Amino acid sequence: MKDGNFEYKYSALTEEERAEAEYIRSQYLEKNEKEEKLDKLRSLDGKVKNIPTIFGLVLGIIGTLIFGLGIAMILEWNITIWGVVVGIIGLCVAGIAYFIYEYVRSYLTNKYSEEIIDISNELLNEDKEQ
Repeated sequence: MKDGNFEYKYSALTEEERAEAEYIRSQYLEKNEKEEKLDKLRSLDGKVKNIPTIFGLVLGIIGTLIFGLGIAMILEWNITIWGVVVGIIGLCVAGIAYFIYEYVRSYLTNKYSEEIIDISNELLNEDKEQ
């Protein structure tokens, strides 16, 4: 208190702090049925897209490393025959990476497509009713 007057400071959250606080708060609130369905839909869509990508990338990287080993065997260690064999194996592994990606993507698409379509139809029909 100064000279008989009250003094106080008011500080409000900035927009970024408010958004962060709302985001953290929303994680602890109970979700309604619509939000749960949307989370399930996102999860299934992520499975169908991410798992094949991981398989393809891992196989491609492993194949490239094996191919690099074959090149190193030829150029650095003068093991020509075995270097060519290892290099060809690496090329084959990297070459099948795309086909493995396509196979896994197709398998997961077939496995989850019915469930994804059912959930998305439920969500879309709920929006039309409201």
